[in-house]
Amino acid sequence: MIVRWENEHDYYLAHLHQDMFGDWVLTRVWGQIGTQFGGIKHTLVSSLDEASILLDDIRHIQESRGMHKVLEADALESLPEPVRAQLQRELPF
Repeated sequence: MIVRWENEHDYYLAHLHQDMFGDWVLTRVWGQIGTQFGGIKHTLVSSLDEASILLDDIRHIQESRGMHKVLEADALESLPEPVRAQLQRELPF
């Protein structure tokens, strides 16, 4: 699952995926739109329920900061090519 929030200057992206060992990982990427400034954090989660709670907490925090959701998708492959290309530039994998 991929969820992206934006405001006028910044973006925040959360990507829930399984690694090659089958563990669930929540990757968070943030930065300023149009620049290379930002950061990334990977969090290992023990279950989809834990990931759902974390994603809900992230949603609450981002909305309280004035961000609005601009994208939600089940998988990177399900996105249109231009959107997928932009996200692949931002994600480190």
